[in-house]
Amino acid sequence: MNFSYYNPTTIQFGEGQIKSIVNFIDKKQKVLVVYGGGSIKKNGVYEQVSKALEDYTWLEFGGIEPNPTVETLNKAVKLAKEDKIDFVLAVGGGSVIDGCKYIVASALYQNDAWDFLDGSASVQKALPMGAILTLPATGSESNNGAVVSKKATGEKRFFHSNLVFPKFAVLDPTTMSTLSDRQIANGLVDAFVHTCEQYITYPNSSLVHDGYAETLLKGLVSLADSWDNRNNPIWQENLMWIANQALNGLIGTGVPQDWATHMIGHELTAFYGIDHARSLAVVQPQLLRIMQDEKQEKLSQMGTNVFGIKDDNEAVIKKIENIYESIGVSTNLNDHNIDDQVISNITNALKSHGMVKMGEKGSITLEAVSQILTQAMK
Repeated sequence: MNFSYYNPTTIQFGEGQIKSIVNFIDKKQKVLVVYGGGSIKKNGVYEQVSKALEDYTWLEFGGIEPNPTVETLNKAVKLAKEDKIDFVLAVGGGSVIDGCKYIVASALYQNDAWDFLDGSASVQKALPMGAILTLPATGSESNNGAVVSKKATGEKRFFHSNLVFPKFAVLDPTTMSTLSDRQIANGLVDAFVHTCEQYITYPNSSLVHDGYAETLLKGLVSLADSWDNRNNPIWQENLMWIANQALNGLIGTGVPQDWATHMIGHELTAFYGIDHARSLAVVQPQLLRIMQDEKQEKLSQMGTNVFGIKDDNEAVIKKIENIYESIGVSTNLNDHNIDDQVISNITNALKSHGMVKMGEKGSITLEAVSQILTQAMK
């Protein structure tokens, strides 16, 4: 193992923690509160944020969509620049938090900030930001990555920078009270695939990373098995914490990572508007089947240590599919609104983005992607 691990985000976990944000934001700072479709005004979160910020100068910007677009985010950037915002507070799920990472980097950048997404520029400075998580899924509240879409070109890209780590993240599971079953299921699937992307690769020497990844996976299996308890506070606490740990950078340090499922899934979302987690659910099982020879040792390890399945990797993959299906997430691409150009659309987009050799060994080619998508159309 040879790695550097850095995570500066302070976690405030538990009921009533929203009021603690005053410990992290200077009263001299002008704050921009950013949120999504307005659910925070129905579940009491907006009221708690307003009360916490009553001694502050603050503005708000709502309407960040799932899969945030630069077209919307640039309006918030314009507001941040014109009103000389000092601090950005993201209140929502991964899309809102990802969007705010783009906002804090763009607010101090003079050119088109899509430069950060297409790789032509890196973030050199950013406004400070914090996060209040309302939908557990992406782990964005304590990592340095963001995924942003561009409606004009149908692209969905990502960027990373240590400068956009949230200074703090409030994880209050009671904020999940108004989430739909679809949102909760998406969060569970997202966390499961995040963990797999850093685990189902090839054997490594890290007992800690493998062991912790398996603990997270077993926790998510337990939550899926107890899906009927999804409105129980303890169930929600566990999903919120597992989703955070799945992508705060820890289990991926010093070990091989895949992420091809995400790259393919991003393109499915960009072209067809499929929920992020649901795009992962149709891609991942077929990717594991196509790449089963390369991943056989870790699939076998997962079978033994997570599911209690011995020497049957196909049964492991079927178990993963059954988990998704059991909470209402389809693994069949045909259950989504696609067209007969889906394979060419996705492979051409991946090619244009330079993603022609993906996976932990660079062996997931565009031909393999075609096979994966063909099999996903069950």
